[in-house]
Amino acid sequence: MIWLALIVIVFMLSFGAVLLFGAPYLPTLSPQVKAALELSELKVGDTLLELGCGDGKVLIAAAKLGIDSVGYELNPFVALVAWLRTRRYKTHVRVILGNFWKADWPEANAVFTFLLPKYMTKLDEKMLQYKHKPTKLISNAFAIPNKPIDAQKNGVNLYIYN
Repeated sequence: MIWLALIVIVFMLSFGAVLLFGAPYLPTLSPQVKAALELSELKVGDTLLELGCGDGKVLIAAAKLGIDSVGYELNPFVALVAWLRTRRYKTHVRVILGNFWKADWPEANAVFTFLLPKYMTKLDEKMLQYKHKPTKLISNAFAIPNKPIDAQKNGVNLYIYN
């Protein structure tokens, strides 16, 4: 009985702790995935960085287009699901279990995220410091305060960083 309680506690902490760093797991809807990839204008061989890759849905959609992608996920259970779902695309997809705020991001042509509004200013600061430019930031649902949106489609915002 104690093992079951410990498993439940670890599971709850895994899902709750991510709120301290970004957003809870909430899958991106298919119309938003399509809009994000269209706004990114990525081509075969380009790289997409996803901050909080959840179950890997965006990574898979990118891989199907020949786009390489790297996804960070903090929740170990959700990261495992993403890793399992993306195995057939392993030449195009890499899932990293970790906190993207503390990571040295790999070079990417575009960055996709679905963060909570309270983290958007911090994300803007991180993007301004990102050494690989020009790049695009595609944000599902939430805008960066006081920053003009370069393009928008189906509730997905595009920002260009030069």
